[in-house]
Amino acid sequence: MNSKHMLWVSYIMSTLPVLMLLFSGIMKLIKPPSVMEGFAHLGYDESVALGLGVVELLATLLYIIPRTSVLGAILLTGYLGGATATHLRIGEPFHMAILLGVFVWGGLYLRDERLRLLIPLRTS
Repeated sequence: MNSKHMLWVSYIMSTLPVLMLLFSGIMKLIKPPSVMEGFAHLGYDESVALGLGVVELLATLLYIIPRTSVLGAILLTGYLGGATATHLRIGEPFHMAILLGVFVWGGLYLRDERLRLLIPLRTS
């Protein structure tokens, strides 16, 4: 895959989790009733919504900025790990958080040569 195609694929892979995480973070700040019902269902008090929303938005913004994208991806990995653990704890499907993490790192891997040099894919 040439670099132009790889860059486009990376943008497409990164856009999905960015849009979903920005929307999710904003909803945690706005706190509509459906989001608060979700918090109760997951076993969390409404008081944690603001903190989680801020963390989610800050990590996503760091991911969007090229100079801090690796730090953002690391922080989002931790955040999505918490989401995975939360869903596992109550016996719900957790695949979406893992898929978002794969897209975060996959998009970054394709667009950041430093990351590809750090973690090269080996060929036979």
